[in-house]
Amino acid sequence: MHTVIDDHSRFTYVEMHSDERSQTAIAVLHRAVAYFARLGMEVERVLSDNGSAYRSRAWRGACTELGIKSKRTGPYRPQTNGTIERFHRTLADGWAYAQFYSSETERRAALPGWLHFYNHHHVHSAIGAAPATRLNNLPGHHT
Repeated sequence: MHTVIDDHSRFTYVEMHSDERSQTAIAVLHRAVAYFARLGMEVERVLSDNGSAYRSRAWRGACTELGIKSKRTGPYRPQTNGTIERFHRTLADGWAYAQFYSSETERRAALPGWLHFYNHHHVHSAIGAAPATRLNNLPGHHT
């Protein structure tokens, strides 16, 4: 799972890939930045773990190209990345293992619907509302 979470709203973008290579992470970052831009959000900083993809020159170059400041968590300090760690637990409980899927294809097909629910309807305990409520410029909000 490649996951990008807006720290203010907790709005989340997720892609499933079979690898964690820097090329994949960079492609996900580009798509996530474009996704958040469509929501009227500008990505200024990215906090990542210390995986090899995020230590690469290619990752640093992509962040520079996008005008994003890149920062990594401290070694052996997963609590620094607690927001995403908690999201992954919610993802596992609410989507991955919440029901029986007859195939991996069926499970993957259920992800977009679950993400919509999480972003638009799931009350997040840290903010007391669904993530989408913290975005003041979603399409359709001001018509």
